Amino acid sequence: MLIGIIKSLRIKQWIKNGFIFAGIIFDRQLFYYPAFLKTALGFMIFCFLSSAVYFINDIFDIEADKQHPKKRYRPIASGIIPIKTAIGIALLLCTISLSSAYFLSINFFALCTLYFSMNLLYSKWLKHIPILDVMIIASGFVLRVGAGVSLIHVERFSPWLYVVTTLISLFIGFGKRRAELVLLSEGANHHRIVFEGYSLPLLDQLITIVSSITLVSYSLYSFSAPNLPENHSMMLTIPFVLYGIFRYLYLIQADQAAGAPEELVLKDRPLQISILLYGISVVIIFYFLK
Repeated sequence: MLIGIIKSLRIKQWIKNGFIFAGIIFDRQLFYYPAFLKTALGFMIFCFLSSAVYFINDIFDIEADKQHPKKRYRPIASGIIPIKTAIGIALLLCTISLSSAYFLSINFFALCTLYFSMNLLYSKWLKHIPILDVMIIASGFVLRVGAGVSLIHVERFSPWLYVVTTLISLFIGFGKRRAELVLLSEGANHHRIVFEGYSLPLLDQLITIVSSITLVSYSLYSFSAPNLPENHSMMLTIPFVLYGIFRYLYLIQADQAAGAPEELVLKDRPLQISILLYGISVVIIFYFLK
């Protein structure tokens, strides 16, 4: 059961909470120790809170997961973790994370509460509504960025990043839905009601639209945001973003990779290299170039 509990925490998915660091990175406070420490604490709190959401989601989806070719092996769906135990763990994680968030920052607590409440609605109802389900997922990433910003004294953070975060999250979300639809094939509707509203042509159109707007928005940010170097060196990061989007498209279509986005990031070496080079470029441009 202990191993099952650890698996249900979905530690691999904690990588999503890295969006909390966007505030200190793009506000040029990464090497300011008080801001970094507070953001790191916020990251851990968000990790526990998101794990509480995963437990609750698995509890709501237990019957559907039992019919899924992969999710049926999840600890709660397979019966390794009893329902009552899962509920107790979810309540404990929620209590610890929200109480810690309150003492860290009132604004951070408010955003954490909003994130948790929104995900409760998602797990119970909103996940069954096509398009809205992906928009809720995308808003979770935006809330992560906002939560990180709420922990520091912002001086130069650009609102453009909220737009880019929303778009890239939508792109990843629709890509995940496409991969799931391919994996489940004709039985998709039996696993999730929401797939009744999706088709491969529709998802391909949505992905094309969102990916195009994402590239345009990021390009506009890279030379028009007020906190960037005047020599427009941030535009040098566009190729990394471009390759990352193209690589993700390749994985979900040509390679038929059906894993969750965080699994693809942890497994695919070219995508990892692209993200690493992007991160190094951002640090150099923001902290070593003027």
